[in-house]
Order: sequence, then structure tokens, then C-alpha cells
Amino acid sequence: MKIALLSRNPKLYSTSRLVEAAIEKGHEVQVIDILKCYMNITSNKPGLHYDGDNLTGFDAVIPRIGASVTFYGTAVLRQFEMMGVYPINESVAITRSRDKLRSLQLLARKGIGLPITGFANSPDDIPDLIKMVGGAPLVIKLLEGTQGIGVVLAETKKAAESVIEAFMGLNANIMVQEYIKEAGGADIRCLVIGKKVVAAMKRQAQEGEFRSNLHRGGSASLVKITPEERKTAVRAASIMGLNVAGVDILRSENGPLVMEVNSSPGLRGIEEATGKDVAGMIIDEIQKNAKPHKTRTKGKG
Repeated sequence: MKIALLSRNPKLYSTSRLVEAAIEKGHEVQVIDILKCYMNITSNKPGLHYDGDNLTGFDAVIPRIGASVTFYGTAVLRQFEMMGVYPINESVAITRSRDKLRSLQLLARKGIGLPITGFANSPDDIPDLIKMVGGAPLVIKLLEGTQGIGVVLAETKKAAESVIEAFMGLNANIMVQEYIKEAGGADIRCLVIGKKVVAAMKRQAQEGEFRSNLHRGGSASLVKITPEERKTAVRAASIMGLNVAGVDILRSENGPLVMEVNSSPGLRGIEEATGKDVAGMIIDEIQKNAKPHKTRTKGKG
């Protein structure tokens, strides 16, 4: 197979591991910088160009699209889909999962456990919004934030009001969530491929920090997950429409609560913590499913 790997940096661990795994299994791989692609959008023969060349002959595409380039990245991915190339994660599913508010609404509609989440537009609603999620301490999140950036723990009602007012004053879109104290600054990252959790790790925040992201200095370790956590992770990925996903779960007194579903999960932390060849499993999933024009969502939102 000829595989396109959409990534802005071929030296990233996840990108290089996927290239390595694909070559080991006998496939040809081309790493393509999304922002250097340009498109010919026509009904009869949609085209995609890169560095002056016409991109043709691909059987599958692996999107590793960063949050900052979601709009253009998913446009490029849609063009591959229009050309009949099989995507391991579809453009509609990626767009759906990147919208934090929409993704939570979709998960809530299907009965997935979530932290109590509030969303408002007017500063007049702040006191009731804080009360709605159980009061302080609470977590305030920028909807556009990634890797723990734009996530604030407000330990008192006064601090919460000040931070929310500040964000609203900047016209930033935020959501407010209950703080799950019993999680102890830890979450579980479940790596879902197809309909299975193939690897799981516990991410623990460093002392004095509540965000467990590895980019924020958190540590990763092997963890045994419960059948309920496994089922929750698989269902969450399926609701988003993702074939490959990192599902972040908090352990609470009310069972597993989904924090986020990530469409481009990093591979370094989970491969090092579990010793599993996750990159190889992703290529196996492509080998099993890649067929021309196999796009389930058919452009639906």
C-alpha cells in the first residue's frame, strides 16, 4: 500500500514511529506537510498538489493534524476522501472531537459519564454557573486549549469569578467543570484502535500541579483498567466516529468520567509506559480496512 502521513514535522516521535511501522510491514509512506498542500476542488476530478507535484495513487491516509491547523488540515483530509483514499480517522470525526463543547454534548446525549460541565455567555450568569457545577474548587477550560494550556483550577468562589470574568472580558470561549478531587491529579489515557482498547496508562500530575498532561511534566505508568472503563473508552471513540483515539478518563466515586477524546493521540508516552507497538497496531488496522471510497460519514456533520 501507498500511505500518506499528514504531519508538519517528520521528526516527531509519533510520526517517525508510524513511518517505521509502515515500512516494516512492506508499505510505502510519504510524510506530507498539510500546510504545503493546495487543492483543485472540482466535481469531476478533485486534485491535491504538494510542492508542485500532483498527489495521486494513495491507498490510505493517516492524519496527524495539530489543533492549531484543524481547519486547513481537515480540508486537506476531505480532499483525500473525495479522491477515494481511505482515512484511518475521517475529517468529520476529527472536526467533531476538536470542538470540546460539541463533543461533550454528543457524549452526554449517549449517556457517557462526564464531569458536570457548565457553559455560558453572559457575566451575569457566573454565580449560577459556579453553583451549577457544585461550587469551588472547579476547573475552567478554554475551548481552544490543548495539552493542558488554558486550563485553570480555581480553588475559591472568588477566584473562579475573577478568572471567568477575565476570560469573558477577552471574548474567550470557556467551559466550567466540577473538580474531581478523588482522581488525585491523575487520569487514565486509553488508546482505542477499532473497537478495542489496545493500551492504557495512568498519567499522574507532578507535585503542586493538577494537570496530568505529559507535556506539563506529568508521569506515565502502566495501569490495569476495569471492564467499565474499557467499555466507556470504546463507546466514546465510537460516538466521535474515530477509529484511532486517545480517550482520557477520570476515576470518580460515580465511575469513569470522560474528560476528552483525542483524534491524534501521542504515541511516545503510551508505547514507553506499556511496551506495546501501538504504531504497528494502527498500520494493522489500516491493512484490515483500507478500501477505495470507504468513508462512513459521507460528509455528514
